[in-house]
Amino acid sequence: MSGGQETVMDVNKHVEKRIMDHKEIRKQILDLTKEYYKIKFSDNEYIEGKSRVNYAGRVFDEKEIVNLVDSSLDFWLTEGRYSEAFAEKISEFLGVSNVVLVNSGSSANLIAFSALTSEKLGDRRLKPGDEVISVAAGFPATVTPIIQNQCVPVFVDVTIPTYNIDIEMMRKAISEKTRCIFIAHTLGNPFNLDAVMDLAKQNDLWVIEDNCDAFGSKYNGKYTGTFGHISTISFYPAHHITTGEGGAVCTNDEQLGKIIKSFRDWGRDCYCAGGENNTCGKRFSQNFGTLPYGYDHKYVYSEIGYNLKMTDMQAAIGAAQMDKLPEFCEKRKTNFHEYKRIFTKYSDYFILPEATENSDPAWFSFIVTVKESAPFKRDQLTKYLNEYLIETRNLFAGNMVRQPAFIGKNFKIAEHLNNSDYIMNNTFFLGTYPGNTSEKLDYIEKIVDQFMVKY
Repeated sequence: MSGGQETVMDVNKHVEKRIMDHKEIRKQILDLTKEYYKIKFSDNEYIEGKSRVNYAGRVFDEKEIVNLVDSSLDFWLTEGRYSEAFAEKISEFLGVSNVVLVNSGSSANLIAFSALTSEKLGDRRLKPGDEVISVAAGFPATVTPIIQNQCVPVFVDVTIPTYNIDIEMMRKAISEKTRCIFIAHTLGNPFNLDAVMDLAKQNDLWVIEDNCDAFGSKYNGKYTGTFGHISTISFYPAHHITTGEGGAVCTNDEQLGKIIKSFRDWGRDCYCAGGENNTCGKRFSQNFGTLPYGYDHKYVYSEIGYNLKMTDMQAAIGAAQMDKLPEFCEKRKTNFHEYKRIFTKYSDYFILPEATENSDPAWFSFIVTVKESAPFKRDQLTKYLNEYLIETRNLFAGNMVRQPAFIGKNFKIAEHLNNSDYIMNNTFFLGTYPGNTSEKLDYIEKIVDQFMVKY
C-alpha cells in the first residue's frame, strides 16, 4: 500500500514538473521572441534617397510576433482561441453581432455576395440574371463575385473628387431587375450612405459595403461597415491592419450570419464551432433533404459552399493589430492632410481629393488626378517619383470594363463611364499608411517640388 502511494505521488510530481518545465520553456521562448524583434526589426533606419518610400506595408511590434509564436506553440492550426479573440475585438469595435473570419478580403466579398443567393432567403434571394449596382473605377474583387454568381453588374460612373458612386446616375440605373447594391468606400472615403441606404429601402435592395479600404472610417459619426446588410474587411498588408492574408464578413442579421458561416465552411448546415458537437441539441434528430431521419447534422450541407477559413496563427497577428487600429487611423488622417498641404501648392495642375460630406475617412491613400490642362501627364510624374524610390499606384483597375477579364462578359453600363475613363488615364495615389513618417513625407515634398519646378 505504502509503495503504491509513493508511486502515485512520484507520478504526480513528475507530471507537475513537466507542466512547470513546459510553462517555463514557453515563457523563455516568448521572452526571446521579444528580444528577437528588437534585434531584427526595431532599427529600420530610413536613409533619404536610398530607402524606398512604400505606398503601404506592415506596421507592427513585438506583440504581433509574440502572439504568432504563442499560437504556433499551441499547434492549433485551424480557428482557435486567437480567432475567437480577434473576431470579438472586431465585433466590439464596429458594434456588429456577427464577424466571420476568412482567408482574404476577396474571399470575404465572395462569401458576402454568395450568401445572398441562399434559398433560405426565399423570394429575397439573388438569382442568375438579377442586376447589381456597382462601379467600374475600383478593385475587381468587388465585382467578380457578381459575375461568378451569374448576376449582372450594372456599372455606374463615379464623381471626382470623392471617387465614389454618382448618386443621381445610380438612381436612374435602378430597374425592375435590380436586387442589390455592392460598392466599396473608395480608398477609405465613405460613399454617400444616406442616399444609398434610402434608395435601397425604397426599392427593397440588398446592400453590401466593401469596407476593405475603409476599416475605421466614419459616416455621420458611425463606422462604415455597419450600414449595409453585410460588410467586408481585408487584412492584406496594404490595409488598415494586417494578418498577411485574411479578411472578415460582418453582419447584424442573425440569419445572414449563419448563412455566411455555412458558405465559408463547405456549405455545412451545422453551426458548431470547431471541436464542438451538438450545440443545437438536435444533432441526430432532424430531417434534411432526402437524407435518412437523424443523419448526423455535422455532415449535412445546405449550401454550395467553400472552405475559406482563417488560421489561428493569422488571427493571433490580427488580435494584436486590432489594439493599434485607432492609432493607425489617426496617423493615416495626419498623413493625408500633409499630402494635401504639399499638393495644394500646385492646385492649378491637380484635382485634390475631398471627403464625402458628413464623413471622417481613415484614408487608405492620398489620391491625385492630373488636370487636363496640366503641362505634364500622370505617367510622367509617377515615373519620376518611382525613379526616386517613391511608390505610386493607379486607382486599381482604372475602368474595369476595359480590363481583359471583363471583355465579353455579361454586364451593363449606366449612361456612361466618362469619369472612370479619365481616372484610368490621369489618376494615381500615394501611401498614407502609418509607416510613412514625417521625414519620408518631407522627402516626397522635396521630389514633387523638384518635378514641378520644370512647370
